[in-house]
Amino acid sequence: MVKICCIGAGYVGGPTMAVIALKCPEIEVAVVDISVSRITAWNSDQLPIYEPGLDDVVKQCRGRNLFFSTDVEKHVMEADIVFVSVNTPTKTQGLGAGKAADLTYWESAARMIADVSKSDKIVVEKSTVPVKTAEAIEKILTHNSKGINFQILSNPEFLAEGTAIQDLFNPDRVLIGGRETPEGAKAMQTLKDVYAHWVPEDRIICSNLWSAELSKLAANAFLAQRISSVNAISALCEATGADVTQVSHSVGTDSRIGPKFLNASVGFGGSCFQKDILNLVYICECNGLPEVANYWKQVIKINDYQKNRFVNRVVSSMFNTVSGKKIAILGFAFKKDTGDTRETPAIDVCKGLLGDKAHLSIYDPQVNEEQIQRDLSMKKFDWDHPIHLQPMSPTSVKQVSVVWDAYTATKDAHGICILTEWDEFKKLDYQKIYDNMQKPAFVFDGRNVVDAEKLRQIGFIVYSIGKPLDAWLKDMPAVA
Repeated sequence: MVKICCIGAGYVGGPTMAVIALKCPEIEVAVVDISVSRITAWNSDQLPIYEPGLDDVVKQCRGRNLFFSTDVEKHVMEADIVFVSVNTPTKTQGLGAGKAADLTYWESAARMIADVSKSDKIVVEKSTVPVKTAEAIEKILTHNSKGINFQILSNPEFLAEGTAIQDLFNPDRVLIGGRETPEGAKAMQTLKDVYAHWVPEDRIICSNLWSAELSKLAANAFLAQRISSVNAISALCEATGADVTQVSHSVGTDSRIGPKFLNASVGFGGSCFQKDILNLVYICECNGLPEVANYWKQVIKINDYQKNRFVNRVVSSMFNTVSGKKIAILGFAFKKDTGDTRETPAIDVCKGLLGDKAHLSIYDPQVNEEQIQRDLSMKKFDWDHPIHLQPMSPTSVKQVSVVWDAYTATKDAHGICILTEWDEFKKLDYQKIYDNMQKPAFVFDGRNVVDAEKLRQIGFIVYSIGKPLDAWLKDMPAVA
């Protein structure tokens, strides 16, 4: 029986291993983590992450051929294939701070694998890592190998939160990078055989190690670039009276471009886009390519500009001050169908409004108060580190209350900011909301989820990203 062990029970490791266990009943899969609370949650009815469809997959396999454990060394020692899916946060200090990935957790995982191994192993990097990480890991393993053979493979994940299980069931491609040697080819074939249980052969792509590592960074950079591109156009649409949804629909019908990732919004978030682009920037700078680095930096600059523009719209529309005013924040996760708040645009928007002394009432169906307070208290990049390395107790932000329904959030509010595209926000009773708000009542739709015309008929003053401006907003500058 082939045994697989995955170090790291987070957003990538947990769902990926659950699907491998489901599709490969003859393979024993163990997911290990040093976090007792996280493993306890994986073994309970309340999984540590929210992902549609994940519950069913875990419940079908758990205890049969899928196990969650804190006994890291035992399972690593017994495994034939070890996936490493640990955090690769952005460095907060030292060389490359603010751009380079911190490989502390990766290195300690590699040293532990070398220490406990008694048989040959295939080590698979599953975390997003900078190009050439595999080479560093290889050096650690071979210098500590005690005669054991290790083959390093890169198998980057291409999951989108909210659709991760579907992405795993039916991937666009599975990418496996390895050494171009007979041993490397054999290791790649072994991993290919695992995925071939359910993924068509022509979708499993094999490449050299560096190509596989760079493909992941490049894919995320291209996707983020599309969002920044349409967001840049959204600013021009507001200035000229064009409608960004009409423009992006028209552009997306070009078969060379396609319609995906062309929705204008308050900005992109999530654990990968910004981190991977910063990583790409750092690699370019280290390889003497400043022009290329500056090109990719611009994708992040436009993203920050979009968030600032949104905050400025809110403040300038409301008589140039939100001091003491109650603003309802609908949605805090970076996208619908996930509870993940890493790099969510909501953090920067809320901080911007708090800077002008607004009182915020926040509602998100999947994010709890402790997480929201933690996010609003932390410095940039801190969120990316494991919780036990984050600031101990978030200092509660006094001007923030977190509530568990949209009607409570909006009661007596002066304005509403929609920051996540949860389906329920389209179906709210906006007449009821309007009746219970201060007047004039404002809606700032950062995701273009509501019917602006219907809301205007009720009496709202509405701002939608990239849409023709309300007469009210026309004289209000977007950027202070």
